[in-house]
Amino acid sequence: MNNSTIVHKFGGSCLRDNADLEQISKIIRTFSGRPVIVVSALWGTTDRLMRASNEPKYATRLVDDLRRQHIRFAPNIETSEFGAMFESVLSGIEKSLTEISKKLDQHYHTNTLLAAGERLSALVVSYHLRESGIDAHPVGSEDIGLHLDGIGQAQSVDIEYSSKNLDYQSLNGIPVITGWFGEGKDGEIALLSRGGSDHSATAIARLLDAQKVILWKDIEGVLAINPRWGIETKAISYLGYEEAKELTRMDAPIIHPSTMEPIHELGIPIEIRHLYANEGGNAPTTIGPDIVQENNIKAIGCLRSVSRIEIKTDNITNSSKILGELLILLNNNNITCWSLNYLPGKIDIVISQNDFTAAEQIITSLFPQIRVDDFPALISLIGNLKLESFKVKLDSIITLKNDISVLSQTPHSIQLLCVNENISDVLTQLSSLVESKRIRL
Repeated sequence: MNNSTIVHKFGGSCLRDNADLEQISKIIRTFSGRPVIVVSALWGTTDRLMRASNEPKYATRLVDDLRRQHIRFAPNIETSEFGAMFESVLSGIEKSLTEISKKLDQHYHTNTLLAAGERLSALVVSYHLRESGIDAHPVGSEDIGLHLDGIGQAQSVDIEYSSKNLDYQSLNGIPVITGWFGEGKDGEIALLSRGGSDHSATAIARLLDAQKVILWKDIEGVLAINPRWGIETKAISYLGYEEAKELTRMDAPIIHPSTMEPIHELGIPIEIRHLYANEGGNAPTTIGPDIVQENNIKAIGCLRSVSRIEIKTDNITNSSKILGELLILLNNNNITCWSLNYLPGKIDIVISQNDFTAAEQIITSLFPQIRVDDFPALISLIGNLKLESFKVKLDSIITLKNDISVLSQTPHSIQLLCVNENISDVLTQLSSLVESKRIRL
């Protein structure tokens, strides 16, 4: 492969009806570069498969429903060159549900079932592109040697292993590759976390040394504040990789948090484009190498309902070593530490209140003295900021001063604890700093 390759990823929100497929065909025909396509399941399909995995007695009805749904997108697929593959995937769904109902080896069959959504999508998209005169063909991620770093479930694609085992010869024409899953360390199907097809796309871009990745969405770029708060903000034109990581882990579900990892080292850019509005020109949002810009706030992330746990470390020998053990235990129990401050005599940790009971048991097993305070939200101001300058600016905003508490600074953000229960009001006041694009003092 060469750097003229462009990876186009189409998520479920871009696979709702036939008009979407027509638009995808138009994009692939007209966009420059050699296209490689990564797809999610059709809109709503994965949710239906997940529900069915808990109620396998409805196998026959589900298979019939999925058949009709996908035939609406590809009316003659059953009699096409993809017909046998289409029937095989549907039969596989029924078989998986039958095995799940027996409660035998459920892990393997559940993953096989859930992966079927992407397989059907790749078939339907390939069929439609072929009907449009485009030489497309469906490709299963595990069939071409895309390996995940885990068994059953995985956080990421194993780039090193995949680069040595990827079947590059199978990527002829225009491949339509299944996202979200691959081959695990045990040789069986493994899944990324939900929404992980964004990560699949960037991993494939890394393996193919692509020019860029385009994530086609149903939104106009990444907004400075999540629109669910009812605050109007513009799309962020450029985010560095680390800035994007911080924002996505906090409050930007349109991008999977691990999306940036595979391409960070090579500097391959990611463009976020609207399926129907951004076919040409600059993308509303581009994510790329971290660039030190002037002192500004690009975006605000917000995590509801957090607990700050203050751990007393006075007279505790090897407290730094025990802290390391604590972080490993929290990670092993899927408990995210959203903020960490290691100060003389104490450690401050911020976690989601949903994880508090489990986290408390782990923490008190290592540190007997703790104090807990609950807060409505953790707020992260994303950008290249100077903490002291921000504090001076904050002092001048009298109405906001008592609503937040400055927690800590990272290289790409300032973290605040929101004291006011009216989170939206606090974000509205902070948004003025984003709109001005900079803090000038």
